[in-house]
Amino acid sequence: MTAVIESEEHKALRSAVSALGRRYGRDYITRTIAEGRHPTELWAEAGKLGYLGVNLPEEYGGGGGGIGELSIVLEELGAAGSPLLMLVVSPAICGTVISRFGTEEQKRAWLPGLADGTRTMAFGITEPDAGSNSHRITTTARRDGADWLLTGRKIYVSGVDQADATLIVGRTADARTGSLKPCLFIVPRDTEGFARHPIDMELQAAEKQFELVLDDLRLPAEALVGDEDAGLLQLFAGLNPERIMTAAFAIGMGRHALGKAIEYARDRTVWKVPIGAHQAIAHPLAQAHIDLELARLMMQKAAHLYDGGDDIGAGEAANMAKYAAAEACVKAVDQAVHTLGGAGLTREYGLASLITASRVARIAPVSREMILNYVSHQTLGLPKSY
Repeated sequence: MTAVIESEEHKALRSAVSALGRRYGRDYITRTIAEGRHPTELWAEAGKLGYLGVNLPEEYGGGGGGIGELSIVLEELGAAGSPLLMLVVSPAICGTVISRFGTEEQKRAWLPGLADGTRTMAFGITEPDAGSNSHRITTTARRDGADWLLTGRKIYVSGVDQADATLIVGRTADARTGSLKPCLFIVPRDTEGFARHPIDMELQAAEKQFELVLDDLRLPAEALVGDEDAGLLQLFAGLNPERIMTAAFAIGMGRHALGKAIEYARDRTVWKVPIGAHQAIAHPLAQAHIDLELARLMMQKAAHLYDGGDDIGAGEAANMAKYAAAEACVKAVDQAVHTLGGAGLTREYGLASLITASRVARIAPVSREMILNYVSHQTLGLPKSY
């Protein structure tokens, strides 16, 4: 049975990370975005304290925990207004894939750096013509002697400019048709033929988005992570943590917005009493809190299943957690802005920018409609429409 009450260790981790997040806060993230740089100070301190690699094996410098612990880190940083999006990518996706399927040499080369934050890794899966349908991936790897040649395009790849390498999802040349048999390659940033172009996003974030052009990248045999014929297992070893961590990102953001609204509603007085005394204000905030708490329970269940080795069960729960958290986050942010009225659109309170940011969890890494499709035919057994 899934434990729904956090252990003392988890509570201590949550408290410690919360304290770190509050020392930086929303103003720090806003400032880094305005200055066009990355939150390097927070990233470095979180790494030194062991928070970035809490999910990675101890023998490679990690904390020996799992996605359950890493999701606490991201949620609490987000609740403090200072989330680190690259937590979703570098230790959660890439670190997990390498620790589960990498060679001993790959583990030694990458995991210690991913754990302490001195190295980061991006993740490239989405393509211009293969958004939610990963089976349409056309990035292709073909053998050339002992090497691999990798050709294709990727879009919406976060943090490539700060990453030491990118974990690229492709398919082998003999698997370009039929069922997807993904293969994953570590591509160092200075690899010849590896071009990146920033995507002009209206979304204001410290982590930039990029399009990648891979033009016959020559990679050594040891760049391949795991087995080229392993199928979907290796890919979903990274995608399930991605969904769980996206849920943590959304829950943290929702909690941050809700906290601002509660503080305002306690103090703001218009008709003799604070506006929070009015049920029209209080009830929507209470409902937002309930929705966030329910989403967290599903996130904890997903992390529990994944860390326990139940990849199939974790897949269902991770999708549900991501869906529930995204919906709860959007509603919490919307209600927070509405509670503050005009003040909710000012820079002073920092909520207006979250209106756009909160929608990220509805869209990425998979849309809510595709999650509903998944639940419809995987869980409910209904026929596919596609």
